[in-house]
Amino acid sequence: MSAHPSTTATLDQAPPAAPSAAAVTPDARISLRGHLRHTGALIRRNLLWIRQDPESMFDAVLFPVVFTLLFVYVFGGSIGQSLGGGQQAYVQYVIPGLMAMMGMNMAQGVGTGFNQDFNSGVMDRFRSLPIGRGSVLFAKIAVELLRMLFATVVLLVVALLVGFDITDWGGLLASVGLSAVFGSALMWVFLTLGVIMKNAQSVQAMGFLVLMPLQFGSSIFAPTQSMPGWLQGFTDYNPLSSLADAARGLMVGGPVAHDLWVTLAWSVALTAVMAPVAIHKFRTKS
Repeated sequence: MSAHPSTTATLDQAPPAAPSAAAVTPDARISLRGHLRHTGALIRRNLLWIRQDPESMFDAVLFPVVFTLLFVYVFGGSIGQSLGGGQQAYVQYVIPGLMAMMGMNMAQGVGTGFNQDFNSGVMDRFRSLPIGRGSVLFAKIAVELLRMLFATVVLLVVALLVGFDITDWGGLLASVGLSAVFGSALMWVFLTLGVIMKNAQSVQAMGFLVLMPLQFGSSIFAPTQSMPGWLQGFTDYNPLSSLADAARGLMVGGPVAHDLWVTLAWSVALTAVMAPVAIHKFRTKS
């Protein structure tokens, strides 16, 4: 999926200024209140950019529509038969999986957009200002989570139109929250790629190489019982399988506890490792 346009390009239209003494103040000297204020201001600017450029929301609108219709009407009949209920059974199976997939696709877009900001000089402007460096990254993630929630609403509307039956609204909300937690953890990975890769095409290519095996080597689109033994071993450790199965259990019934804790463990581990790396790379990038 192609990345959406950069959502930070409207901070200022003035050319980058030379860093002042205040501009290079370490984050440690900025209070928590200052960080929160900077993050809020950057979130507002990112949202204003989306309002000025509605095309940046095309992926959030089209992805859930295209993938839902594609998998339900192309694969729903055959896979649904294996589930013992035809196309309707497949709708109940695949929709929670697609919800789990939402944060992953949004995460790839945030890395590409972040890289474009560097190459366009927007980040030079940010780093010349006396703002917390982490605030830039937190604002990107916050806005991307809002886009992910919007895409999830679109997905659920399409799901209802193709016959998805929501049996547990509390479980639905819990599934959305779980997908957001895991998606935000993945965003730190792609923000790091956005900093270290040379161009947006490289970030997209790396994302494709990583995400495609994770997507299709999981239980998102089909049960794993018919897969070869070696592939089933891969799916057992694939965090997307755990996320999809947890969302499925929460939304339509079934075991939840194991997959829920595995997903949360992956989310915490990815955030704990990659968030400091992303912030450090952003601070030190020349």
